[in-house]
Amino acid sequence: MDSLSQICLGAGVATLVMGRKVPVKQAVLWGAVAGTLPDLDVLFDAGDAIANMVSHRAHSHALFYLALVSPFVAWLISAIHRQSALFPRWWMAIGLVLLTHPLLDVMTIYGTRLGLPFTDTPFGVGSIFIIDPLYTLPLLFALIFGLFRPQWSTRAAACGLGLSSVYLIWSVSAQQWIATVVKAELPVPAAKAVLVTPTPFNTILWRVLIMTEQGYYEGFYSIFNRGSAIQYQFFPEDNSLRQQYATQPDVARIAAFSHGFYSLQRQDNKLILTDLRMGLRQNYAFTFEVTPDTSAPAEALPRSYDMGTTVRWMQQQLVAAD
Repeated sequence: MDSLSQICLGAGVATLVMGRKVPVKQAVLWGAVAGTLPDLDVLFDAGDAIANMVSHRAHSHALFYLALVSPFVAWLISAIHRQSALFPRWWMAIGLVLLTHPLLDVMTIYGTRLGLPFTDTPFGVGSIFIIDPLYTLPLLFALIFGLFRPQWSTRAAACGLGLSSVYLIWSVSAQQWIATVVKAELPVPAAKAVLVTPTPFNTILWRVLIMTEQGYYEGFYSIFNRGSAIQYQFFPEDNSLRQQYATQPDVARIAAFSHGFYSLQRQDNKLILTDLRMGLRQNYAFTFEVTPDTSAPAEALPRSYDMGTTVRWMQQQLVAAD
């Protein structure tokens, strides 16, 4: 999720766990700091554009490593405030803040390596967009209320966390329902994989991505569209190109990270490699230029993602479905 969501989640968890044992501002501050720590991996260069992408949400988001780090962070906080007696409570608070960070991230489609060092699999439920106001606002309002009404801070944090958690449950339920609808009426029987993810900022309008040997289909479905057939657009792909470069390191890394939801095209003597999961209508967040023989490092192509146009198009789709 975005930084604001993680800050609010961390601050809310710390406020709830610490209760009235420390000033509310103290719990909010350290919860926000701890909620930000795992994302500091973006400050380190992994070598090239693809390596930077796939290394994000890796070791710094692994539950095992975060569990090991949490007592040291808690000890530092308790030492700064001379609260040695509260070390166990700080340990519980910081531990939960650090662990809930990747658990929230895994609800997006990006890919989070929760299981390192035991498994390198990137997990992603994909039921919520990376920025969703309906998830973040209850947490933010609860924190603001708690800061102005300290005597109600614990209850406010509990309410904020409860509402945001209910929204996550709703997102998963909606995703599973729409996936059932999609799989019952596939545009092509020989589908290799199906992906259902929300469009930006909401869980009302959903994007459907269907991979086949000949290319991929993209369609959109609103929860208000009950009974309406999904209109798909087909994008052809050269499957022989995939087979030819299946073992090329850059292609193999994106293929594994995206769980097969990628596009590969030839452009002159270069390959254009795209992660199809993030973005829509051929405006994708991650597209790379790579060389077939890996003689040059992968380069990220400039993003052409026009959020304003995308939001206006989404509004049109929602109005048409209502």
